[in-house]
Amino acid sequence: MLHTTTQQATPTLDGKVALVTGGSRGIGAAIALRLAADGADVALTYEKSEASAREVASRIEKLGSRAVAVRADSADPDAIRAAVEAAVSELGRLDILVNSAGVGAAGPLDSVLLPEVDQVLAVNVRAPYLAAQAAEPYLGEGGRIVNIGSCVAERVPFPGMSLYATSKAAMAGLTKGLARELGARGITVNLVIPGPVDTDMNPADGEGADAQASLTALGRYGAPDEVAATVAHLAGDDARYVSGASIAVDGGFGV
Repeated sequence: MLHTTTQQATPTLDGKVALVTGGSRGIGAAIALRLAADGADVALTYEKSEASAREVASRIEKLGSRAVAVRADSADPDAIRAAVEAAVSELGRLDILVNSAGVGAAGPLDSVLLPEVDQVLAVNVRAPYLAAQAAEPYLGEGGRIVNIGSCVAERVPFPGMSLYATSKAAMAGLTKGLARELGARGITVNLVIPGPVDTDMNPADGEGADAQASLTALGRYGAPDEVAATVAHLAGDDARYVSGASIAVDGGFGV
């Protein structure tokens, strides 16, 4: 019998620069910190909480990486483009784009007003497209785009989620389209699909949390760093042959 010894490689993003939209809180902050822990310099966007963004940036710097916090409303096309330019200007290049910024919306079909529809689609659909469009000229061989979706895009267990599910379902098409469009240049594009994750937007001790947790095979909420670990893998060299994929990090939601 042939015995082999496999030496486990340590993931590294040394010398890489990442932009994480919505990186000041929740899943986005966990992603920004994990990429920095793996060696990347990180730019992150925030809309309102400068203090939270500065705190994440400070933690990134304590990990030994450079950090830039950029105020950008993801509903503003000019702000999205400017955030990409700021990341390149401040950190010198761009290798990884993580589209994490998102907004939630829930309510009966007849109660959702047009401004809410426009806001959700602008932030959850248009912004990732525009960010990829702005980042594309800077991404070279080995470039990475990781989009963050949602488990409710395919399985909608509660009423009132139609608008949000629509916006997150669009990420599958965007991911596959970009993977095909950018693959010839050695750029991979993938979709990470979180399930219920314990954040301030959807706390594990909040209203309805028990019902959400019960829909997972593991019977619990996920932690932001569990999602971040998958993003970090996709951003690294070990995932160089993974593109156009949708990877669930959802505890077996709805299986």
